[in-house]
Amino acid sequence: MPKVLPASNAGPGHRARGRRVSTTLAEINVIPLVDVMLVLLIIFMVAAPMLQRGVEVSLPQARQSAPLASEPVFVDVPLSFSKDRRVFLSEKESIRVDALAERMRQRFLSRSDKRVFVRADNRLQVQALMDVLDALKAGGIENAGIVTDFPQER
Repeated sequence: MPKVLPASNAGPGHRARGRRVSTTLAEINVIPLVDVMLVLLIIFMVAAPMLQRGVEVSLPQARQSAPLASEPVFVDVPLSFSKDRRVFLSEKESIRVDALAERMRQRFLSRSDKRVFVRADNRLQVQALMDVLDALKAGGIENAGIVTDFPQER
């Protein structure tokens, strides 16, 4: 709402302007702010599921396989391992295979069950899988299992 201010007392030789009208600048228009916030909320809601995607690993198939134990620790070996020598711990932490032994020692200090499940891509060479298993053994892992996929019906 506009404010009406009284005319200033003009001295001799100055003309009085009369009444002056000014608007208050202290009001904030919230509607554009709410619109922007809603658009940002929608963008984040759409983008959040895309960020939680894991590493793509195409598992080999086995005729007989058993279900996994509760709370397993996974080491994912993607197809890109042959280029960058990186593995993923529980789909989150990317580390080089050279540091895998030390990372396993740190992670399993307080655990008595030292089992790890390796999910390796079926297109990798066997030597790459052996390098990962050797690093796990050097890190004090007693049991390292290889995760396979169920066979598909023909």
